[in-house]
Amino acid sequence: MLRLGSLKLGRLYRYVKLAVLGSLAAALVLNTHSLLASLQRNELSERRFLQLNKCPACWGTSWCRKFLNGQLRLESWGRLRLLDFFNVKNVYFARYGEPREGSRRVVLKRLGSAQELADIDTKICRRATGRGRCDLLQALPATEFASLNGDVRLLTPGAVEGWSDLVHCPSQRLLDRLVRRYAETKDSGSFLLRNLKDSERMQLLITLAFNPEPLVLQSFPSDEGWPFAKYLGACGRMVAVNYVGEELWSYFNAPWEKRVDLAWQLMEIAEQLTNNDFEFALYLLDVSFDNFAVGPRDGKVIIVDAENVLVADKRLIRQNKPENWDVWYESKFDDCDKEACLSFSKEILCARVTVDHNYYAICQNLLSRHATWRGTSGGLLHDPPAEIAKDGRLEALLDECANPKKRYGRFQAAKELREYLAQLSNNVR
Repeated sequence: MLRLGSLKLGRLYRYVKLAVLGSLAAALVLNTHSLLASLQRNELSERRFLQLNKCPACWGTSWCRKFLNGQLRLESWGRLRLLDFFNVKNVYFARYGEPREGSRRVVLKRLGSAQELADIDTKICRRATGRGRCDLLQALPATEFASLNGDVRLLTPGAVEGWSDLVHCPSQRLLDRLVRRYAETKDSGSFLLRNLKDSERMQLLITLAFNPEPLVLQSFPSDEGWPFAKYLGACGRMVAVNYVGEELWSYFNAPWEKRVDLAWQLMEIAEQLTNNDFEFALYLLDVSFDNFAVGPRDGKVIIVDAENVLVADKRLIRQNKPENWDVWYESKFDDCDKEACLSFSKEILCARVTVDHNYYAICQNLLSRHATWRGTSGGLLHDPPAEIAKDGRLEALLDECANPKKRYGRFQAAKELREYLAQLSNNVR
């Protein structure tokens, strides 16, 4: 009976898949004229497609001249709006051209699904008018996003704490950094909020509340060695970032030597985000193979999805000395049956100086035998060469890093794992 049921489900899945493909093919045939038109025109130069009319309830305008002048064009199938049904995350690939530099690939993000973006508008309208629909430009001044307009000097923790992961426990030092490095203003470089235009402040606050990824990329830029994609600019509700390369997932079955190097880089990222000279701990709350990409030329691993990053200021923790602030915190292993599981407490991440969360997240979700993704298991370091498997050290370190058996075992295992991977990587080069 069980086998018969699974066969029926398999057939049903195939029928549904064929029906969807058939519907798509029919839609393509029936809309041939409009499809040809969409392939010929450049929607990235259209204010409506960019949702520029939503500003200042948008992400910025620093790249609008480039968009509206036609310097960006969607790549091939990205021009077909019928395929937006499959593009739930609203991520597009485009070509950006400069007269002197030639053309290069960039990634465009709306920073949310169509429903999530619509929910922003509804939220603004309800808070301002009590209705679900309204004129956004008239409604914004009555929301919290306009509460800091005028002569307000600083963006303070009390005003935005808890709005998103980035500011779950913000320090004044972090907020000054966000304002000073805000790229959607001509007056960047000043931490004084009052130096921004009212529209720029509202854009900053709405981005901070809805999806702070652009602010993470601006505040911890790749140009200074942080492992994030480079922020380029925004126009309306479209953000442009540098294209890094293929996602980490495409290297799951790469040669062993390559996977060892990638694993070492991932552990180095965990270390850098945890311990750095700036004394900001950046904790990755969402770790999966899709959130990292690899440069095709330099082979460098980069974080390409920074929406769920919690920043804790270690200087503030040492200053305030909350309960158990100086006690090392060990993250609890989460043996769930879902992909990319993580167990953590934001409150603890914000209150301890020494935390192993990033090592835990990388080991459990990407490297160890506990890592599962798209029907696979075994992690990035699956199927090691016979001599390494026989030695057993790699497996032991990965297990201790993911699910430690000794107190503070993960801290030591992560350190040894970084050293061992570096040794293996040097040996195979």
